Amino acid sequence: RIRYMNKEMAKEYNVKALAYLGDAVYEVYIRKHIMKHTLEQVAKLHKKAIKYVSAKAQAYIVESLDDFWTLEEKDIIRRGRNADTNTVPKNTDVVTYKVATGFEALIGFLYLTDNITRLEEIIYKAIKTIEEKEEE
Repeated sequence: RIRYMNKEMAKEYNVKALAYLGDAVYEVYIRKHIMKHTLEQVAKLHKKAIKYVSAKAQAYIVESLDDFWTLEEKDIIRRGRNADTNTVPKNTDVVTYKVATGFEALIGFLYLTDNITRLEEIIYKAIKTIEEKEEE
């Protein structure tokens, strides 16, 4: 059985560790969402997932939902954004990558503290935000 933490314990984690966990959790939710809506080959599924999980998409989500975040969530996003970055993927700039790291840290924090209701609310909003952007 997985043991979840209280918020104070989770906040003591290095924000990069929270982002590491958040990246995996978010990816699973996105893959589940995509698979629910298509029976395509794995290569096509991966291409569809990228529009949700790329640093650019995650930064867009953070900025688009600015009024949606609680003060605590904004603080976690800020901590992730301000974390030292040793490497940056070649397909994005450092600012975008840092904002995306903040988003992933928030997802990791919510998962670690077993706040699944809010986690799923955010992921639902994230999916909707990206899909609305695609329709433009």
